[in-house]
Amino acid sequence: MTEQSVEHTGFIGLGNMGAQFAARLLAAGYRLQVYDVRAEAVAHSAAHGAAAGASPRALAHAAEVILLSLPTPPIVEQVALEVAAPSADRKLRYLIDLSTTGPVMARSLAARLAELGVVYVDAPVSGGVAGAAAGTVAVMLACADEIAQRFTGLLSVLGRVFHVGDSAGQGQVTKVLNNLLSAGALLMSGEVAALGAKAGVDPDTMIAVFNAGSGRNSATLDKYPKAILPGTFNLGFTNALMFKDLELCLQFAQELGVSMPIGAQIGREWRAAMDQMGAQSDFTTIVRPSELRAGVEVRSRRRS
Repeated sequence: MTEQSVEHTGFIGLGNMGAQFAARLLAAGYRLQVYDVRAEAVAHSAAHGAAAGASPRALAHAAEVILLSLPTPPIVEQVALEVAAPSADRKLRYLIDLSTTGPVMARSLAARLAELGVVYVDAPVSGGVAGAAAGTVAVMLACADEIAQRFTGLLSVLGRVFHVGDSAGQGQVTKVLNNLLSAGALLMSGEVAALGAKAGVDPDTMIAVFNAGSGRNSATLDKYPKAILPGTFNLGFTNALMFKDLELCLQFAQELGVSMPIGAQIGREWRAAMDQMGAQSDFTTIVRPSELRAGVEVRSRRRS
């Protein structure tokens, strides 16, 4: 047992990623109290050993440590300020944010929560729902060394921990840079694969060649085999959430006065494709506009 498992640890946000993280912590022996706006998500976690929390504030009264896994910066901000609100019986001392909020919000929350006596720990993750379930996500931890030492054990249950910096926001910078690269790889792979399929190349063989050669990337290695070639488009992350991350990255670049013309074009292309395929569709559907323009579908011919 770890030091943190002795007392209740709070977990807020049981979505596609958060539910997997909570399950891993429960399996590792952590005594979790959980909350989500969806009662069925709380009930599912409670059926696997978690204690159900009535509200975010209830978790702040029960747990010294709370982890957040929430979809957007405004929601993270609202919940963070709610749980950190002063009260005589508040136990909360550390708020670990696994969400993607961008560096500006992370720095702001760290400052505001410090005034309320709560340490904000910047720890966004990357690796998708499958990585969350398998415990293979990358955790981009940005905090002081002593805080990193305290929570590396807990976060290692979720995935591989990288201590990327000593101040809030640096984890967020790393995360949005990662997602801009990922989005660009997916868009470019969609164009290339559609052209290859139009030329009559077998889709399975084409992707296998890319992965054996210098063209391999996160899209060809992961997204095509898992979701695009089989036509399932079900990796559990929406077009809108990816676009949110692209905007956070480009806004930060603008704040620093760094020109990113290719990154900006990726943002424009993603927005156009997202509008066509639907904001709440799985982000792997972003390759479909390239397929539609070419008049092909890049699907495995070996599908049952």
